Amino acid sequence: MAKPETAGSIFADSLPSLPPGFRLRRVRNWFFLGLTYATYYLCRYNLGYIAPELMRDLGLDKKQYGAIQSARDGAYAIGQFINGLFTDRLGGKQAMTVGVTGTVLLNLIFGFVSWSKIGWLFTALLIIRMADGYVQAFGAPGMVKINTAWFRRQERGGFAGIFGGMIQLGAIGGGKLAQLLATGFAVPLIFFTITVPKMDWRYMFVVPPAIALIVIILMNLMVKNHPEQAGYRIVHDDEAADDDPHAAIHIGEVFRKIASNKVVWIVAGAYFCTGFVRRAIESWWVVYIEDVWQAGKSSNLFTYLFVLIPLTAFLGSFSSGFISDKLVHGRRAPVTIVLYLSQTIFTALAILLAVQGQAGHASVAAALLVGISTMCNATHSILGTAAAMDLGGRKMAGFSSGVIDSFQYYGAMLAGYGLGWVLERFGRTFPSVGGAANQVPFDPTVWFIAMIPFGLLGTLLMGYLWIAHRGKDTRGT
Repeated sequence: MAKPETAGSIFADSLPSLPPGFRLRRVRNWFFLGLTYATYYLCRYNLGYIAPELMRDLGLDKKQYGAIQSARDGAYAIGQFINGLFTDRLGGKQAMTVGVTGTVLLNLIFGFVSWSKIGWLFTALLIIRMADGYVQAFGAPGMVKINTAWFRRQERGGFAGIFGGMIQLGAIGGGKLAQLLATGFAVPLIFFTITVPKMDWRYMFVVPPAIALIVIILMNLMVKNHPEQAGYRIVHDDEAADDDPHAAIHIGEVFRKIASNKVVWIVAGAYFCTGFVRRAIESWWVVYIEDVWQAGKSSNLFTYLFVLIPLTAFLGSFSSGFISDKLVHGRRAPVTIVLYLSQTIFTALAILLAVQGQAGHASVAAALLVGISTMCNATHSILGTAAAMDLGGRKMAGFSSGVIDSFQYYGAMLAGYGLGWVLERFGRTFPSVGGAANQVPFDPTVWFIAMIPFGLLGTLLMGYLWIAHRGKDTRGT
């Protein structure tokens, strides 16, 4: 008779054994689930990577570009709240399928419309991206709900970090794809070479959807909503041994339990802060690098950053999640306090660098940018994934994730149009690396200063949770 498996080397202590074969089946489940969610990001980050070309070719200013980002983020935030409730009734896999199907269609429409000559082009792009934001809001609740069933509480921080790495594949893939399409590339084979010429930036709204369509088919073939559908049974610490995993809670009860939990709203407030800084980096770093540092998509600096930003985001998410699970026994607040405070320090140093002048400091500027991104993406994994799982459990994780994640995108929405307006209103013409003769309309001091209050507020909110719940086993703290 086969011996029960433990949860694995990094999760083995203090956890009961798992059924034989469970770990391998779980790896297969979250791999294809992670690959699917990576395609969400592939279809989400594509706008940021081609921002300079889009603004230049379509005649959009920073406020209009920011408004398109904010429209998407606002619809995403509303969709998270609504779709999270639906996800707890539909099932995670079904919700994710709806989301991918919708984003495939809407990305294709965005690309085709951007080729058109219609007089209301800006309005059309804004509406399309808004609709895309809403359907993509089926993704996070679906992903979190499925994995809450497959991972126990003391595993979720480490899992959130590992899964964050899968998500960052979308960011790395998006950046690499944008670079390849902008410069052209060749694929050497045995007898001949396939050469792909330089392509228009609009193909960033054609190629990613094609990839997403293939991946969603694989996900539906490989992923199960919970272990019982695959023939396994695990008991979570927030449910009884005889609890029916197939039974769904009424939407009204889910809403009441989650909405009445004070911790949910405090975590959501901190996640709002993460959302602003994360979107401020995602939406504007390419503009910053190209305008201030004169580094196009074929430059070494761009290449390093589009690899380092997602790679270090994964490393930060994994290490902080592991620390949260193992060193502070599943607590989230102590780790996020350090992350928010570190993010604020990196941002303050970036402001000092910008004030003192840019020339000769490209590597330092890139390192600080990576540092800020690493810290805010680590809080993204711990709060948006691990804490949401803890607070909702397998029956209510969809809505718990929806509430918390919606606040991240209210912050992100502010970093779109709001930050674009601030940059236009208060930013001064800034000297690029070429000196005063090469003035650029992007002021990094304003960009970085706007991030400071959110790092401080995130520190205070999670500090309150840590102090108020020290010595208690309160989920999500």
